[in-house]
Amino acid sequence: MIFMARPSIQDSVYVTNKLRDKMLMVHCRSKDDDLGAHGLAVGESFEWSFDPSWLGETLFWCSLAVEDKCLSFVAYYEGDMYTEYWYVHDDGVYGQTRHANATFYEAPWRRVSPRQY
Repeated sequence: MIFMARPSIQDSVYVTNKLRDKMLMVHCRSKDDDLGAHGLAVGESFEWSFDPSWLGETLFWCSLAVEDKCLSFVAYYEGDMYTEYWYVHDDGVYGQTRHANATFYEAPWRRVSPRQY
């Protein structure tokens, strides 16, 4: 039996703060990796690269917080249309796929009390 090595093809994901004059907290993770919490000033991005699973099951999700609002979304799922770029605006988060110029609205902010963080 001959085993062929799968070529290492890394994928990358970018989350960019496009809020107006607000610091954004970003915390992304997968089942196996916690990428930690990161504070992004306006215009800054958080990016990570990884080798997708051989089984096509790679999943990353992110939680975002700004002032009294938060939201969570799936940032990468191998079995779905692959989205590489995420832009965080005052009305929510928008995605852009790797090969398309059009963006789409993914998720709105929700208000939370400080106890819910």
